[in-house]
Amino acid sequence: MPMREECKNFQSRTYASGEVARFCVLDLAPEAPWRCPDNCPKYAPRLADVGWVHGTLIEPAIEAAPDVPVDRMQEVLGEAEKIVNEIAPDALAKERKRQKSQKRRWPRPR
Repeated sequence: MPMREECKNFQSRTYASGEVARFCVLDLAPEAPWRCPDNCPKYAPRLADVGWVHGTLIEPAIEAAPDVPVDRMQEVLGEAEKIVNEIAPDALAKERKRQKSQKRRWPRPR
């Protein structure tokens, strides 16, 4: 089953580069961005946009899923998630340090 964009747990983000990240906020779609699990126990239709007509600024269609066996796809996505999780603490620490150093440049109000 493809990603259920009408599910309240589905989110997407479009970055300045044009890259679009599509994912389940509950992390229940191990094959995101291509598929949600069949009969997902947490599927719930989003109610805020029921009956809305979407304009032309809708995100581009999801690219076709790679022709890879499901177990291998989950393994590759798991490896990618592990890499991101390994570098995230360092990246966050570096950003916090950068933000802290920028705050010091401004004189304190009296």
